[in-house]
Amino acid sequence: MARLADYYLVVGYDLDKRVEGEGQGRILQRFPEKDWEDSPFPQGIELFCQPSGWQLVPERQPASFFVAVLTDINSDRHYCACFTFWEGLDNPQAEASEVDEADEVLAVVQPAQVFAPKSLVLVSRLDHTEVFRNCLGLIYTVHVDGLTVPLETVVGNLLTCIIPIAGGSQRTITLGAGDRQVIQTPIDDSLPVSGSTVAQLFRQLGIVNVLYLFCAALTEHKILFLSSSYQRLTDACRGLLAIMFPLKYSFTYVPILPGKLLEVLSTPTPFIIGVNSFFRSETQELLDVIIADLDGGTVTTPECVHISLLPEPLLQQTQTVLSMVLDPELEIADHAFPPLSTQPSALKIQDKEIRGVFLWLFARLFQGYRWCLHIIRIHPEPVIRFHKAAFLGQRSLTEEDFLMKVLDGMAFAGFVSERGPPYRATDLFDDLVANHVERIRQEEACPHKVMNHVKELAEQLFRNENPYPAVAMHKVQRPSERSQNMAQKQSPFPALDDVAVQLFIDHAASKLKTAPPVVKAEVKGMVPSGPPLGDIVDRNGNVMANSARRLEVVRNCITYLFENKMLEAKKLMPAVLRALKGRAARVCLTQELNQHVLQNRAVLDDQQFDCIVRMMNCTLQDCSHIDEQGIAAALLPLVTAFCRKMGAGTTQFAYSCVQEHMVWTTMQFWEAMFYSDVQNHIRALYLETDEGEQQNNHEQQDGSGDGREISALDLASEQSRLWPTLSKEMQTERVQKEESTVFSQAIHYANRMSYLLLPLDTSKNRLLRTTGLADVESVSNSYVTNSIAGSMAESYDTESGFEEAESSDVANSVVRFINRFVDKVCNESGVTNEHLKALHTMIPDIVQMHIETLDAVHRESKRMPPTQKSKLLRPTLLPGEELVMDGMRVHLIPDGREEATGLMGGPPLLPAEGAIFLTTYRLIFKGTPHDPLVGEKVVTRSFPIASLTKEKRISVNLAIDHYIQEGLQLRSCTFQLMKIAFDEEVASDLAEVFKKHMHKLRYPQHVQGTFAFTVGQCSKMVVEHKTKDKNQSLKTLSKNLVKTAKRTIGRQHVTKKKYSPPTWENRSSFQSELDEDVISVSEEADQSSLTLSSTMRSSDRQTMSNVVERACCRDYQRLGLGTLSSSLTRSKNEPFRISTVNRMYTVCRSYPGLLIVPQSIPDTTIQRICRCYRQNRFPVVCWRNPRTKAVLLRSAGLHAKGVVGFFKSPNTPSTGPSQADSTSLEQEKYLQAIISSMPSYSESSGRNTLSGFTSTHMSTSDSSDKLRQPKIGALMKQVMGTKEDVPGTFSRGGKWSSIRGSGRLSAYNPDVGTRLAVKESPQPNGGPSEALFLRQQKAYLYIIGDKAQLKGGKQDSFQQWEVVPIEVCDVRQVKNSFKKLMKACVPTSLTPEHNVSFLRCLEESEWMVLLHKVLQVSVLVVALLDSGSSVMVSLEDGWDVTTQVVSLVQLLSDPYYRTFDGFRLLVEKEWLSFGHRFSHRGAQTLGSQSSGFTPVFLQFLDCVHQIHLQFPMEFEFSQYYLKFLAYHYVSNRFRTFLLDSDYERIELGVLYEEKGERKSPQVCKSVWDYIDRLNKKTPVFYNYMFSPEDEEVLRPYTFNSNLKVWDFYMEETLSEGPSYDWELRGRQERVAEETPEKADSGGPKSQRHIVWPCYDSLSKAVPDAITKLLQDLQSLEAELGLTSEKWKDTWDKIKTAQRTEAKLESKPSFSSSLLMSSNLSHQRRSQRVYLQESAGGSSINLTLDCEATATSTPVAGRPSTSTLYSQFQSTESENRSFEGILFKKGAMLKPWKPRWFVLDKTKHQLRYYESRQDKECKGVIDLADVESVLAGTSAMGAPKNIEEKAFFDLKTTKRVYNFCAQDSLNAQLWMDSVQSCLSDA
Repeated sequence: MARLADYYLVVGYDLDKRVEGEGQGRILQRFPEKDWEDSPFPQGIELFCQPSGWQLVPERQPASFFVAVLTDINSDRHYCACFTFWEGLDNPQAEASEVDEADEVLAVVQPAQVFAPKSLVLVSRLDHTEVFRNCLGLIYTVHVDGLTVPLETVVGNLLTCIIPIAGGSQRTITLGAGDRQVIQTPIDDSLPVSGSTVAQLFRQLGIVNVLYLFCAALTEHKILFLSSSYQRLTDACRGLLAIMFPLKYSFTYVPILPGKLLEVLSTPTPFIIGVNSFFRSETQELLDVIIADLDGGTVTTPECVHISLLPEPLLQQTQTVLSMVLDPELEIADHAFPPLSTQPSALKIQDKEIRGVFLWLFARLFQGYRWCLHIIRIHPEPVIRFHKAAFLGQRSLTEEDFLMKVLDGMAFAGFVSERGPPYRATDLFDDLVANHVERIRQEEACPHKVMNHVKELAEQLFRNENPYPAVAMHKVQRPSERSQNMAQKQSPFPALDDVAVQLFIDHAASKLKTAPPVVKAEVKGMVPSGPPLGDIVDRNGNVMANSARRLEVVRNCITYLFENKMLEAKKLMPAVLRALKGRAARVCLTQELNQHVLQNRAVLDDQQFDCIVRMMNCTLQDCSHIDEQGIAAALLPLVTAFCRKMGAGTTQFAYSCVQEHMVWTTMQFWEAMFYSDVQNHIRALYLETDEGEQQNNHEQQDGSGDGREISALDLASEQSRLWPTLSKEMQTERVQKEESTVFSQAIHYANRMSYLLLPLDTSKNRLLRTTGLADVESVSNSYVTNSIAGSMAESYDTESGFEEAESSDVANSVVRFINRFVDKVCNESGVTNEHLKALHTMIPDIVQMHIETLDAVHRESKRMPPTQKSKLLRPTLLPGEELVMDGMRVHLIPDGREEATGLMGGPPLLPAEGAIFLTTYRLIFKGTPHDPLVGEKVVTRSFPIASLTKEKRISVNLAIDHYIQEGLQLRSCTFQLMKIAFDEEVASDLAEVFKKHMHKLRYPQHVQGTFAFTVGQCSKMVVEHKTKDKNQSLKTLSKNLVKTAKRTIGRQHVTKKKYSPPTWENRSSFQSELDEDVISVSEEADQSSLTLSSTMRSSDRQTMSNVVERACCRDYQRLGLGTLSSSLTRSKNEPFRISTVNRMYTVCRSYPGLLIVPQSIPDTTIQRICRCYRQNRFPVVCWRNPRTKAVLLRSAGLHAKGVVGFFKSPNTPSTGPSQADSTSLEQEKYLQAIISSMPSYSESSGRNTLSGFTSTHMSTSDSSDKLRQPKIGALMKQVMGTKEDVPGTFSRGGKWSSIRGSGRLSAYNPDVGTRLAVKESPQPNGGPSEALFLRQQKAYLYIIGDKAQLKGGKQDSFQQWEVVPIEVCDVRQVKNSFKKLMKACVPTSLTPEHNVSFLRCLEESEWMVLLHKVLQVSVLVVALLDSGSSVMVSLEDGWDVTTQVVSLVQLLSDPYYRTFDGFRLLVEKEWLSFGHRFSHRGAQTLGSQSSGFTPVFLQFLDCVHQIHLQFPMEFEFSQYYLKFLAYHYVSNRFRTFLLDSDYERIELGVLYEEKGERKSPQVCKSVWDYIDRLNKKTPVFYNYMFSPEDEEVLRPYTFNSNLKVWDFYMEETLSEGPSYDWELRGRQERVAEETPEKADSGGPKSQRHIVWPCYDSLSKAVPDAITKLLQDLQSLEAELGLTSEKWKDTWDKIKTAQRTEAKLESKPSFSSSLLMSSNLSHQRRSQRVYLQESAGGSSINLTLDCEATATSTPVAGRPSTSTLYSQFQSTESENRSFEGILFKKGAMLKPWKPRWFVLDKTKHQLRYYESRQDKECKGVIDLADVESVLAGTSAMGAPKNIEEKAFFDLKTTKRVYNFCAQDSLNAQLWMDSVQSCLSDA
């Protein structure tokens, strides 16, 4: 029961405290005057009576009524009902104005009477608005109408009226003024009473807006209502609170806020406040308040406020049902025959229906919440915590922002504390959320069913407020109309008699004391929990598809693990790790692992332990930090159970390997875990005590307890019911038991937390590193921090005895974290202070002890061999290659190439685990794939260290358990990319050392630091010499050279070399090395020319003779451009001579020593001419067309003319115009000399008139020229481009006219017009004068020049030479293009739609465009030369593009260069001798590092590859040969492609060293020697389709569409790495052959062999037919014990045999090579090709023929076709006295084997080899040890069918060797030879 009204007061206008029109109210009277003890009098009521301020008004206002709500300090609400009316006052201002007449003019006319407000106020704790309105109205009526009842009686009755709070009873009251009212109490106090306020709210604001406010209120935002009506503000606030049920609003709640208190709105806490619209303007600047205008129906949200709305589909469904309630017509608005009446329900009913919708909504939101309550204490008071994470996880609502916020909110905390207790009175919501779950779930989809349910709920709610339909009659007087009108004369409201009222109150109080207490027992009961959550979710189908199969895999894997079937388990592992992404599989994993734990322990071996840890990590890695799926919770007991034994009695538990997860550092997780464990223990505690009792009294709940075991909540409710019946002792005993249970769990958790928070290596603070511990107290308290020590941790730390012990950060931070945890949970669960203190002192000790055990484990784990990791495989090294850094364990990560990643089918080869090795030559990765299905494969990726172009750090996240530190991405210009991630065992400083070493090796100080020089030396990093910087800029270098040259020209020898050859190379300087073979130069020189012998020192003479020996010289002789004899004596009949002007490299450093120049030009002229050209590279002849005798010249571009030009030239002549003219004249003379050397010119010389010139020329040009003429024109146009043709310029005849007309040549012939005989001035448009077009004839010499540089060249007056300007690709362009090409061919990461992006990247790289340009120019030059004109290529510095063009021209024009010999000669001559800057362009040293890698030579090889593709029958070498060169020109394995010119090579002493004796024969210094050797062994470089036409000139198509991407850029062989280091291939095969024998235990082996595109070498796995036949032949010969021939001999024999066959058949055919190749559709040649019909016989022929001719002695005469191979003599032949095959008996029980024996007289030994080709000696018999040679006898196991006399024995001091020759004759020969050797000695 409660008082209807606590206080009654009268508040009036305070006349004394008026401030400038702002009045104040004051309490005139209040009853009772003393405060009630149970509800103190609320302060500040005056403000609320007039919220807009106390003011006097000129006219009487109608009386008003509203209810304000005040909240006291105990957050109890007081309802203040204010009834306000207006009383007249004499206006005090009017009286004052009469006195002061001076101001009369200004004064506003004031009315004589004003009205002041007066309020009657009731303060109550009950909310009965209507009753209050009636009561106050009655008091006013009594006063106004002057009724006879004294007011004291009415007020006294009102204050003494007592009514029940709830229970649904009706109470009739009367105040003694003839009135009667019925007060209706609600049935259930917990349900809010709303009247029709909710419906009103929806009407005012609409559905969406109210839902918006609803979500805002639940998620704790600030809400402000505006309205001009106070009562509406109160109602709106009340309505909003009503729909929030069952949650209660616990923040600031002020439905009516007085204007004076508006600053409350800027409070930081959430609120719901109502304010009169009068103050609207003052609410505008509130930035974070949602404003709802009730009068206007709008809700405005500031920009900075984000409101989380209800999750879909709930939001949609709620809106639908609400609109059905509020607007039933909406649904049938479109019906053709709408029902007659579809009115919405009455307002009161509608109100309940809306509330029904929200109840239904909350039932859905909170369903199953009771299953997530943890009860941690039952006695004396239940303590309950809600496990938010589990709730969200089981409802799978973790992503839902709204729900997260609601569950974190204050309202929900209140909900848990109010509704958590299991034994209490229940209400409508409890019933709904527990018992209607199934119904609600079925209704979800159907709004009409929902509507029916809502109506049922509405009925219950309505009945709660109005239990009795028939309400008794109200009778309340209202003021009569008359008294309202007569109010003018009304007397003021009288003061009441205090004593009379107080008497009433006292009387009532005394009555109450004597009255018996009203006992209404509360009906408490057990709160139903509803169905558990798990069932709900599974029915929703949130289970992964195909999960049964996945769970099966997880179970099998774990079974295999514990049965120790490790191989099986490892195969399943990847599938398991994939399955563990799903929740079901994770749960399954924890359940399965649980079964293998016995007595809290499970001891594993290393491999098992590793796998289990890996699974655990995988399971945990997707856990969020709050662990909503409970996986971490389930694993927590397991990580402390699984362990492995280590040495020295230590045990390592799984927890030390699974710490890398966020969840362990989250406070919320630990709290939830702690509470759930406490709950289990307390449950167990009471189950034990109950079991004893229950045996005595069998009062089990029937049926209910059987199905499911009793939950903790049920138990608690039972205990709470019994609590009052227990004795005091029992009660305290139970409280103590519970308390100590909690305490022991706290200790347990302190231990557990230290396990998971202290890292294995306590020196590294993992906690502080991984989790952002900077944000100290985060909202969820989830991080361990450094700075919390403030409160409790410090004080306890110091008490523990560990201050001096290593108080590492780790220990401190962990102690603080655990302390905070313990404080929180113990305070919440009521642990006593003594216990809490004990805990705080224990924690530092626990942590310290754990650190000590961990240190031991850490030490042991370091000692343990890392068994679980795969063994590091050693790479095979080349002879002379040495490891710089031993293998570091890394993971090779897939890059953008798809083949190895398994995306194109098959298991992924990458990522792979292995090691990276750094050797002096290469960078090698060798390892095995992670995927166990291909775990036995070996993955190798390597590239030469010299080809590294870019290294970059990357960070790597691999889905493996190892914690990977960092990664490197290494890119090489051999089109290889390694992305490696260092394993955790590699220290970071080691990775740095690795990078440093890599840099040192990549960019040595000097070329001598490269592998080609250091090979075979000690592996210490090469000591750098203190030489001056070799890479000065070239200009200064050339200046110095010219100076020294000037000094020495008179003496004709070069002074002391600038660099002495390095001492660590061969000790002898290179001169002495060369003394061995000196070729004397013919001495028949004219005395007029310089004789070498007379003017040069002997060393120079040797140098000279070596220069003569160089490749260029051999080639010049072949081409007839001067012979050795004529190089010194100028025979006049030769047009060209070999000049020695540059023999000391003084004229041009970068040219060779011997140069071809016109016969008529003396050396002095050359020295002058060279200054006009850049780098002094003047024009020299490099090739002559044997048919047309046209020559090809090369030079650099001209220097820019003018003064600047002369300053540029290194040797500035004395100034003066004459000098300059003379130089250019001599230049012209030089060009003229070249032209006159051409036979076509000499025929026509003498006729200098134009007409004669033309006609002669036309007559001399042969028919082939005429045919080719137009083609050249077209080519020219292509090369020079005609994009800029200007219409209207010249286009008169002439094949160049289109170009000329474009005005392009204007710059190059400024003085043509003046020097021409014909009078013609240059054209106004800057085009050349017309005389140029008068004749259509070709020039004798075309100069191909760079557009940008041709400004200075003079045009010949008779146009005997002509300039062709072209655009050259700049070196920078090539560099950038190559970078893009590498990225296209070897992308760093997978991109979507791979093909598209590859082609796009390829196009963007413009590599093909550059190839096209070079090929185009080359084809043009070929055409010009072929038509009889000479061509001078004069581009850039003459060493990049010039070299490319000149080499390609020779390759296309001359078949010789398409053979092995010729191609080598071409490269040596044009690239090496003519000074292509290999070192500079390849960035081979530290000095050239900045210039970057520019693959000019690679571009050339690509061009050759393009030509090879189009003419496969014209090249003797294969595509592999080109790839081989492309690889090794950057690999620095050979010295061939090092240094920038012959001069530098001589200076270092590497140019002629090959002639000297070889110190280490196994190390090839020249790539050519290596290729020669290899070519003898294997036909890999040979092109079987080689079948050249005589004198064939190739003209390839050069358009982009004809060019193909070279497969060199794309292919890779992961099984063995690049195949270009041939020794490695052989070794790997040998190793591979040895291994299978052991493993051959299994069943029958399959014949199938899978060939993977990126793993296997296709050419090895599937060789071409001929290679295969040759291999078969070799193996057959080996079986028969015959010497196997060189493949080349076999091949040539067959070829000749086939040719003779073909001649006999007299059918047109060509060589057999075609018979093997089928894809000739795309060859182009000038003659037609007929294939031989009888193609069948060739292969059989091949084998038969070979068997017939194979003999034991080497074949003497070779077939004529192999002329090219005549020079391939064995290098060892000088010291081989006698050789052949002998069978040798092995040691004990070993068989006889054929070996190739060599008797060496010089070394006095008998050596034997596997076969004739073999270079590695298998054994040596020293002849000094031989005692005798005797005829022998046939022994056991000797070869069959061999006569007795073929056996002989060799007796040495150590043993007897048994030999067997082919026949007796052969044996006799051998015995004699050995005997003669012995006697010689």
